[in-house]
Amino acid sequence: MIVLITGAAGMLGRKLAERLAADAALAATAISRLWLHDVVPPAVPEGANVPVSCAVGDLAADGEAARLVACQPDVVFHLAAIVSGEAEQDFDKGYRINMEGTRALLEALRARARAPRLIVASSIAVFGAPFEEPIADTFGTTPLTSYGTQKAICELLVSDYSRKGFVAGLSLRLPTICVRPGAPNKAASGFFSNIIREPLAGREAVLPVADSVMHWHASPRAAVGFLLHAAAVDLSAVGPRRALTMPGVAVTVGEQIAALKRIAGDKVAARIRRQRDPFLEAIVTGWPRNFAPRRALALGFEADRSFDDIIRAHIADELGGRIV
Repeated sequence: MIVLITGAAGMLGRKLAERLAADAALAATAISRLWLHDVVPPAVPEGANVPVSCAVGDLAADGEAARLVACQPDVVFHLAAIVSGEAEQDFDKGYRINMEGTRALLEALRARARAPRLIVASSIAVFGAPFEEPIADTFGTTPLTSYGTQKAICELLVSDYSRKGFVAGLSLRLPTICVRPGAPNKAASGFFSNIIREPLAGREAVLPVADSVMHWHASPRAAVGFLLHAAAVDLSAVGPRRALTMPGVAVTVGEQIAALKRIAGDKVAARIRRQRDPFLEAIVTGWPRNFAPRRALALGFEADRSFDDIIRAHIADELGGRIV
């Protein structure tokens, strides 16, 4: 089996690549080669148990997608995208990367004789207010941001290309991934991770919204698990609706901070500084808060049990069990 990951230099792509390179198998099938692609050179996982090849390029550029899928992948994880805040601020770049890049990949895969399994990272940003509580699988996609609109369009494309038999596709509406390791990025949701990651590392974090803001979260561990399970799930059980809302944990910012205090203490939580940002608040208040993802749960997708567990996973995976 040949596996291709786009967006492989990103946080989720890197973690997925590390897991596949270590396991040397996917869906009980041995991996013969792992291909990693991004606009910057992806890192080859240390101690990889399979051959790893890397490619660098812009997926939306003419001919890049066709060149990439010449490796004849059996499974494609499409994670390449620009994040929500950047997509909102740069309208043209958001549509070129997030929508046109996906369409280019689908067209390149369409030209293949055999339809590969295609797993596309979508987002809960495809939903827009007013919401029902919790949001059911039947709730309509009415995004209120450019990023959400781009992801909703990609979901429709994946479903249609799958219906035509060009790919065996599945779009995963990922919760906000928290706690994200590394430096803060341009995602509008980045502060959800910042207020946990930075205090645990001994640094100050800015909280730009009210403590009452509720959101839907999953750890990087859970997100990798979603992707791996999607590669093995029976698509006949999924049916024609090929977009699935992934399970997660619904908590307020105040509950995030309370979990941080329980695990790391008041001194660590005191490193959070409140400074409201009207631009971010306007975006966040249009986001969904809580879901009832019955389809995904019935198909065997599993989330974190609590936000405390999300924090503990970050401490174990990224901090070596140590808190500053």
